[in-house]
Amino acid sequence: MTDHISTHQAEDDARNEEILIYVNGKIVPKAQAMVSVYDSGFMLGDGVWEGIRLYNHHWTFLGEHIERLFEAAKAIDLDIGLTPDQVISAVLETQRANSMTTDAHARLMLTRGVKTRPFQHPKLSQQGPTMVIIMEHSRPNMPRPIRLATVPHLRGLPMTQDPKLNSHSKLNCILACIAAEKAGADEALMLDVHGFVNTTNACNFFIVRKGQVWTSTGDYCMNGITRQKVIDLCRANDIPVFERNFGLLETYSADEAFLTGTFGAQTPVGMIDGRVIGDGQMGPMTQRLRDLYKALVGA
Repeated sequence: MTDHISTHQAEDDARNEEILIYVNGKIVPKAQAMVSVYDSGFMLGDGVWEGIRLYNHHWTFLGEHIERLFEAAKAIDLDIGLTPDQVISAVLETQRANSMTTDAHARLMLTRGVKTRPFQHPKLSQQGPTMVIIMEHSRPNMPRPIRLATVPHLRGLPMTQDPKLNSHSKLNCILACIAAEKAGADEALMLDVHGFVNTTNACNFFIVRKGQVWTSTGDYCMNGITRQKVIDLCRANDIPVFERNFGLLETYSADEAFLTGTFGAQTPVGMIDGRVIGDGQMGPMTQRLRDLYKALVGA
């Protein structure tokens, strides 16, 4: 398999060459959007981020994303220097500057800012945080269901690097993705420290078995907003849903599998470790949850 695809695969859009990017209060052309080589995000991966999507003039679950951003900033002791409403205003200002109305994706990034010397200690970041918003025209383009491969890289314990944290330090997930691609898959299926199926390198993971929807306990996975919306939709529509431990045995024999994330919403999985899941195509439960989610976001 060499035709790798990604859960963040989008249609080519020439308009993205002309986008304007928010950098520390200024909105500048793409070619001028730069941060210092001394920035703690570039130097050390010291920062947090959020991804948000624009559907029909509306940033989906924006308040919840901004709340998660501020929780993450507090966890790493980073003073954003703005209120949540001011961050939302920056998003809306960037949207207006780019005349975007739907099918756009924003990556909002915060770092500890420029360092006085190129070393680790956070006290060397003395100029205040860096905030960047990259906003692109973005319509998902998934030509087929995703193929996953289980990798040796684990979702770790909270006191190593909390997997719930959307941090700039994504190397563990990047190495997992590389391992999956070397195995001929698109992305990685990652286990937790006990060997239970947890998440992929980029998205949350669900299986469907005999009409039931299963996902991990949530103890070691990213704190996914779309994940929670799917769980809530199941409960509201009398679909049995369980946050539980399960292994590869149950996963390989699942009727369906799908991923959740802000970009792709619900992405079907067709193969895991060379085993075809169901009939290898999007299953009826995945389609039903996709339809319910589209109705929820008004798209």
